[in-house]
Amino acid sequence: MDFLFDLFEYRYLLNAVIACILSGITCGIVGTYIVARRMVFLCGGITHASFGGLGIAFYLGVNPLWGATIFAVLSALGVEFAAGRTKVREDSAIGLMWGVGMAIGALFMSLKPGYTSGDLSSFLFGNIISVTNGDVIALAVLTLLLLVGAALWLKPIIYLAFDRDFARSAGVKTELIGYIISVVIAITIVLSIRVMGIVLLVSLMTMPVVIANSLTKHYSKIAIYSSIIAALSSLAGVVVSYYLEVPSGPAIIFVLALILILSKLR
Repeated sequence: MDFLFDLFEYRYLLNAVIACILSGITCGIVGTYIVARRMVFLCGGITHASFGGLGIAFYLGVNPLWGATIFAVLSALGVEFAAGRTKVREDSAIGLMWGVGMAIGALFMSLKPGYTSGDLSSFLFGNIISVTNGDVIALAVLTLLLLVGAALWLKPIIYLAFDRDFARSAGVKTELIGYIISVVIAITIVLSIRVMGIVLLVSLMTMPVVIANSLTKHYSKIAIYSSIIAALSSLAGVVVSYYLEVPSGPAIIFVLALILILSKLR
Protein backbone atom coordinates (compact mmCIF):
# COMPACT_ATOMS: atom_id res chain seq x y z
CA MET A 1 0.00 0.00 0.00
CA ASP A 2 2.97 2.30 0.46
CA PHE A 3 3.31 2.49 -3.31
CA LEU A 4 -0.29 3.65 -3.77
CA PHE A 5 0.05 6.30 -1.09
CA ASP A 6 3.30 7.62 -2.54
CA LEU A 7 1.83 7.48 -6.05
CA PHE A 8 -0.59 10.28 -5.25
CA GLU A 9 1.73 12.13 -2.91
CA TYR A 10 4.75 12.45 -5.20
CA ARG A 11 4.20 13.85 -8.68
CA TYR A 12 7.40 12.34 -10.08
CA LEU A 13 6.20 8.83 -9.20
CA LEU A 14 2.83 9.41 -10.84
CA ASN A 15 4.58 10.74 -13.95
CA ALA A 16 6.78 7.64 -13.98
CA VAL A 17 3.79 5.27 -13.82
CA ILE A 18 1.86 7.11 -16.54
CA ALA A 19 4.94 7.32 -18.74
CA CYS A 20 5.75 3.62 -18.45
CA ILE A 21 2.17 2.66 -19.34
CA LEU A 22 2.04 5.00 -22.35
CA SER A 23 5.52 3.96 -23.44
CA GLY A 24 4.46 0.33 -23.21
CA ILE A 25 1.45 0.95 -25.47
CA THR A 26 3.46 2.84 -28.08
CA CYS A 27 6.32 0.33 -28.05
CA GLY A 28 3.81 -2.50 -28.40
CA ILE A 29 2.21 -0.96 -31.49
CA VAL A 30 5.47 0.10 -33.14
CA GLY A 31 7.26 -3.06 -32.06
CA THR A 32 4.70 -5.24 -33.84
CA TYR A 33 5.56 -3.56 -37.14
CA ILE A 34 9.29 -3.70 -36.41
CA VAL A 35 9.26 -7.43 -35.69
CA ALA A 36 6.99 -8.17 -38.67
CA ARG A 37 9.34 -6.24 -40.98
CA ARG A 38 12.38 -7.82 -39.30
CA MET A 39 13.67 -4.34 -38.50
CA VAL A 40 14.92 -5.00 -34.98
CA PHE A 41 18.46 -4.14 -36.06
CA LEU A 42 17.19 -0.86 -37.52
CA CYS A 43 15.47 -0.07 -34.22
CA GLY A 44 18.73 -0.69 -32.37
CA GLY A 45 20.61 1.49 -34.85
CA ILE A 46 18.23 4.43 -34.48
CA THR A 47 18.24 4.07 -30.70
CA HIS A 48 22.02 4.19 -30.46
CA ALA A 49 22.38 6.87 -33.16
CA SER A 50 20.12 9.16 -31.11
CA PHE A 51 22.84 9.20 -28.46
CA GLY A 52 24.80 11.49 -30.76
CA GLY A 53 22.05 14.08 -30.55
CA LEU A 54 21.82 13.63 -26.81
CA GLY A 55 25.53 14.33 -26.44
CA ILE A 56 25.51 17.46 -28.61
CA ALA A 57 22.42 18.87 -26.88
CA PHE A 58 23.92 18.08 -23.47
CA TYR A 59 27.11 19.91 -24.47
CA LEU A 60 25.15 22.94 -25.71
CA GLY A 61 23.02 23.05 -22.57
CA VAL A 62 19.66 22.45 -24.26
CA ASN A 63 17.05 19.74 -23.72
CA PRO A 64 18.85 16.49 -24.67
CA LEU A 65 15.66 14.95 -26.05
CA TRP A 66 15.48 17.62 -28.76
CA GLY A 67 18.92 16.63 -29.95
CA ALA A 68 18.02 12.95 -29.75
CA THR A 69 14.87 13.56 -31.80
CA ILE A 70 16.76 15.30 -34.58
CA PHE A 71 19.43 12.58 -34.76
CA ALA A 72 16.89 9.75 -34.55
CA VAL A 73 14.64 11.15 -37.28
CA LEU A 74 17.56 11.95 -39.60
CA SER A 75 19.03 8.48 -39.01
CA ALA A 76 15.71 6.75 -39.72
CA LEU A 77 15.14 8.77 -42.89
CA GLY A 78 18.74 8.22 -43.94
CA VAL A 79 18.49 4.45 -43.68
CA GLU A 80 15.15 4.42 -45.51
CA PHE A 81 16.68 6.55 -48.28
CA ALA A 82 19.85 4.45 -48.46
CA ALA A 83 17.86 1.23 -48.71
CA GLY A 84 15.64 2.50 -51.51
CA ARG A 85 17.72 4.96 -53.51
CA THR A 86 21.41 4.03 -53.14
CA LYS A 87 23.59 0.95 -53.45
CA VAL A 88 24.44 1.02 -49.75
CA ARG A 89 23.12 -2.08 -47.99
CA GLU A 90 20.61 -1.36 -45.24
CA ASP A 91 22.55 -3.29 -42.60
CA SER A 92 25.74 -1.43 -43.51
CA ALA A 93 24.01 1.95 -43.19
CA ILE A 94 22.56 0.94 -39.81
CA GLY A 95 25.93 -0.23 -38.52
CA LEU A 96 27.54 3.03 -39.65
CA MET A 97 25.03 5.31 -37.94
CA TRP A 98 25.06 3.08 -34.84
CA GLY A 99 28.80 3.51 -34.28
CA VAL A 100 29.05 7.14 -35.37
CA GLY A 101 26.07 8.20 -33.23
CA MET A 102 27.46 6.60 -30.09
CA ALA A 103 30.93 8.04 -30.74
CA ILE A 104 29.58 11.57 -31.26
CA GLY A 105 27.47 11.36 -28.10
CA ALA A 106 30.31 10.07 -25.94
CA LEU A 107 32.69 12.72 -27.33
CA PHE A 108 30.44 15.73 -26.68
CA MET A 109 29.35 14.52 -23.26
CA SER A 110 32.99 14.13 -22.23
CA LEU A 111 33.72 17.69 -23.43
CA LYS A 112 30.99 19.12 -21.20
CA PRO A 113 32.47 20.81 -18.12
CA GLY A 114 31.43 19.00 -14.96
CA TYR A 115 30.63 15.80 -16.83
CA THR A 116 30.25 12.66 -14.69
CA SER A 117 29.59 9.05 -15.63
CA GLY A 118 26.14 9.33 -14.06
CA ASP A 119 25.09 11.72 -16.83
CA LEU A 120 25.89 8.98 -19.33
CA SER A 121 24.27 6.07 -17.50
CA SER A 122 20.96 7.87 -17.04
CA PHE A 123 20.52 7.99 -20.82
CA LEU A 124 21.93 4.53 -21.50
CA PHE A 125 19.84 2.70 -18.89
CA GLY A 126 17.00 5.14 -18.26
CA ASN A 127 15.98 7.30 -15.34
CA ILE A 128 12.23 7.06 -15.02
CA ILE A 129 11.95 9.42 -12.06
CA SER A 130 13.24 12.23 -14.30
CA VAL A 131 10.08 12.07 -16.46
CA THR A 132 8.47 15.51 -16.61
CA ASN A 133 4.90 16.67 -17.20
CA GLY A 134 5.94 17.61 -20.74
CA ASP A 135 7.24 14.10 -21.38
CA VAL A 136 3.93 12.62 -20.23
CA ILE A 137 1.94 14.96 -22.48
CA ALA A 138 4.18 14.16 -25.46
CA LEU A 139 3.79 10.42 -24.87
CA ALA A 140 0.01 10.81 -24.53
CA VAL A 141 -0.21 12.67 -27.85
CA LEU A 142 1.99 10.08 -29.57
CA THR A 143 -0.11 7.23 -28.13
CA LEU A 144 -3.32 8.82 -29.37
CA LEU A 145 -1.90 9.42 -32.85
CA LEU A 146 -0.59 5.85 -33.05
CA LEU A 147 -3.94 4.38 -32.03
CA VAL A 148 -5.81 6.50 -34.58
CA GLY A 149 -3.25 5.82 -37.31
CA ALA A 150 -3.21 2.08 -36.67
CA ALA A 151 -7.01 1.97 -36.84
CA LEU A 152 -7.33 4.02 -40.03
CA TRP A 153 -4.42 2.57 -42.02
CA LEU A 154 -4.22 -0.99 -40.72
CA LYS A 155 -4.38 -2.73 -44.11
CA PRO A 156 -1.66 -0.63 -45.82
CA ILE A 157 0.56 -1.11 -42.76
CA ILE A 158 0.05 -4.89 -42.84
CA TYR A 159 0.77 -4.99 -46.59
CA LEU A 160 3.93 -2.99 -46.09
CA ALA A 161 5.02 -5.05 -43.10
CA PHE A 162 4.83 -8.42 -44.86
CA ASP A 163 5.21 -7.78 -48.59
CA ARG A 164 6.44 -4.44 -49.88
CA ASP A 165 6.16 -5.47 -53.53
CA PHE A 166 2.55 -6.60 -53.12
CA ALA A 167 1.76 -3.36 -51.29
CA ARG A 168 3.20 -1.38 -54.19
CA SER A 169 1.17 -3.37 -56.73
CA ALA A 170 -1.95 -2.78 -54.62
CA GLY A 171 -1.49 0.96 -54.99
CA VAL A 172 -0.05 1.63 -51.55
CA LYS A 173 2.41 4.52 -51.53
CA THR A 174 5.12 2.40 -49.97
CA GLU A 175 7.88 4.99 -50.13
CA LEU A 176 5.85 7.73 -48.45
CA ILE A 177 4.44 5.39 -45.81
CA GLY A 178 7.91 3.96 -45.22
CA TYR A 179 9.29 7.42 -44.46
CA ILE A 180 6.35 8.26 -42.18
CA ILE A 181 6.71 5.02 -40.22
CA SER A 182 10.47 5.58 -39.91
CA VAL A 183 9.80 8.98 -38.33
CA VAL A 184 7.19 7.47 -36.00
CA ILE A 185 9.67 4.79 -34.91
CA ALA A 186 12.30 7.46 -34.24
CA ILE A 187 9.94 9.62 -32.16
CA THR A 188 8.72 6.59 -30.20
CA ILE A 189 12.31 5.68 -29.40
CA VAL A 190 13.22 9.17 -28.23
CA LEU A 191 10.15 9.62 -26.01
CA SER A 192 10.82 6.24 -24.37
CA ILE A 193 14.49 6.87 -23.57
CA ARG A 194 13.78 8.22 -20.08
CA VAL A 195 11.73 5.10 -19.28
CA MET A 196 14.05 2.37 -20.56
CA GLY A 197 17.29 3.96 -21.72
CA ILE A 198 19.09 3.47 -25.01
CA VAL A 199 20.54 0.06 -24.19
CA LEU A 200 17.33 -1.61 -22.94
CA LEU A 201 14.73 0.04 -25.17
CA VAL A 202 14.97 -2.48 -28.01
CA SER A 203 13.86 -5.21 -25.59
CA LEU A 204 10.66 -3.31 -24.74
CA MET A 205 9.85 -3.15 -28.45
CA THR A 206 10.51 -6.81 -29.19
CA MET A 207 9.88 -9.01 -26.14
CA PRO A 208 6.15 -8.16 -25.75
CA VAL A 209 5.66 -8.90 -29.46
CA VAL A 210 7.36 -12.28 -29.12
CA ILE A 211 5.13 -13.09 -26.14
CA ALA A 212 2.00 -11.96 -28.00
CA ASN A 213 3.02 -13.93 -31.07
CA SER A 214 2.97 -17.11 -28.97
CA LEU A 215 -0.71 -16.41 -28.25
CA THR A 216 -1.92 -15.42 -31.73
CA LYS A 217 -0.71 -15.06 -35.32
CA HIS A 218 -3.12 -12.27 -36.25
CA TYR A 219 -1.30 -8.94 -36.77
CA SER A 220 -3.89 -6.66 -35.16
CA LYS A 221 -4.27 -8.99 -32.16
CA ILE A 222 -0.50 -9.17 -31.75
CA ALA A 223 -0.39 -5.36 -31.66
CA ILE A 224 -3.15 -5.23 -29.04
CA TYR A 225 -1.74 -8.02 -26.88
CA SER A 226 1.84 -6.74 -27.05
CA SER A 227 0.70 -3.24 -26.04
CA ILE A 228 -1.15 -4.62 -23.04
CA ILE A 229 1.76 -6.89 -22.09
CA ALA A 230 4.30 -4.07 -22.44
CA ALA A 231 2.18 -1.62 -20.43
CA LEU A 232 1.43 -4.06 -17.59
CA SER A 233 5.01 -5.35 -17.49
CA SER A 234 6.33 -1.80 -17.33
CA LEU A 235 3.96 -1.01 -14.47
CA ALA A 236 4.98 -4.20 -12.66
CA GLY A 237 8.64 -3.33 -13.21
CA VAL A 238 8.16 0.09 -11.64
CA VAL A 239 6.47 -1.48 -8.61
CA VAL A 240 9.29 -4.01 -8.25
CA SER A 241 11.91 -1.27 -8.55
CA TYR A 242 10.07 0.76 -5.90
CA TYR A 243 10.09 -1.99 -3.28
CA LEU A 244 13.49 -3.49 -4.10
CA GLU A 245 15.13 -0.10 -4.73
CA VAL A 246 16.60 -1.18 -8.07
CA PRO A 247 16.57 0.65 -11.45
CA SER A 248 13.21 0.40 -13.18
CA GLY A 249 14.59 -0.42 -16.65
CA PRO A 250 16.23 -3.73 -15.69
CA ALA A 251 13.25 -4.57 -13.47
CA ILE A 252 10.90 -4.20 -16.45
CA ILE A 253 13.12 -6.41 -18.60
CA PHE A 254 13.24 -9.11 -15.93
CA VAL A 255 9.44 -9.06 -15.66
CA LEU A 256 9.15 -9.40 -19.44
CA ALA A 257 11.74 -12.20 -19.47
CA LEU A 258 9.77 -14.10 -16.81
CA ILE A 259 6.53 -13.73 -18.78
CA LEU A 260 8.31 -14.84 -21.96
CA ILE A 261 9.64 -17.97 -20.26
CA LEU A 262 6.23 -18.81 -18.82
CA SER A 263 4.56 -18.28 -22.23
CA LYS A 264 6.96 -20.76 -23.81
CA LEU A 265 6.38 -23.35 -21.07
CA ARG A 266 2.61 -23.36 -21.25
